[in-house]
Amino acid sequence: MSARIAVLGAGSWGTALALQLARQGHEVRLWARDPAQAEAMQRDRVNERYLPGFALPENLSVSADFDACLADVDRLLVVTPSHAFPETLERLAPHLTPEMGLAWASKGFEPGSGRLLHVVAEERFGTAMPLALITGPSFAKEVAAGLPTAVTVAASSPEFGETWAGLLHGSGFRAYYTSDLTGAELGGAVKNVLAVACGMADGLELGANTRAALITRGLAETMRLGKAMDADPRTLMGLAGIGDLVLTCTGDLSRNRRLGLALGRGQSVDEAVAEIGQVVEGIKTSQETMRLAERYGVDMPITEQVHGILFKGWNARTGVKVLMERDLKRETE
Repeated sequence: MSARIAVLGAGSWGTALALQLARQGHEVRLWARDPAQAEAMQRDRVNERYLPGFALPENLSVSADFDACLADVDRLLVVTPSHAFPETLERLAPHLTPEMGLAWASKGFEPGSGRLLHVVAEERFGTAMPLALITGPSFAKEVAAGLPTAVTVAASSPEFGETWAGLLHGSGFRAYYTSDLTGAELGGAVKNVLAVACGMADGLELGANTRAALITRGLAETMRLGKAMDADPRTLMGLAGIGDLVLTCTGDLSRNRRLGLALGRGQSVDEAVAEIGQVVEGIKTSQETMRLAERYGVDMPITEQVHGILFKGWNARTGVKVLMERDLKRETE
């Protein structure tokens, strides 16, 4: 059954998810913050800035009018950067109802607090508001192209999770659902920091062995944090965890990996971000992940090195050396 769906955020990922929903026959309204971008997309039927080469179908409209996009919609999907999530919720407050529910595909934490986004949403709207997160190994360009993709929908209720899985499912796009919002959010956020580390190692030409070690030990520190925060370890061993981690650490469509590659080759953070031209979530996420690690007393050495390189002027090559020369320990705890 088709639905009217508002997608807030016309970056590459928001546009790709809007295309996927439109392919399933839904009426999709895509909101762009920039009026000039919205006008160009609606006129030219393509997101030339963030996702060029993919035509927008007739059942996908684009507008910078926030209220008009939300008028009489059945469902709502937020795909803004995580640092804009709290502000977006405030704008949504007059429109949102429990019947509509709130879904998002942003990966990160609340800036300045390290809080998970579902906690921010619950505080703003209460526990009666159905919540869902769409996450997992999914490059925007491949979703837009209709290439086979599998994601996780983590939701506050089975019914709401199944609803969003059903809205997205089809045309080579498979959606699973889970109740573990904490694990799904952690996996989707921390992997961006670890992708920066893997990119740096590859930029330094340290080889496939180093990359494999960083992915594996990065998963270990994510699971330590997950245990401290009562996440289900099975979530972190699934699509929302190791699946997204492997994709982001190895695929050059990842902005976080490309940031690491640039740093490993000697560019500054500012130079690398300017070259990428889009938000690189791993930068702010490294700050909030360190905040959580300190709060819960969890050892996260890879995250610590990435944070130090991004914010304290630490050297990338020295950072990898420090990681490889840590004291002997058991692999499993």
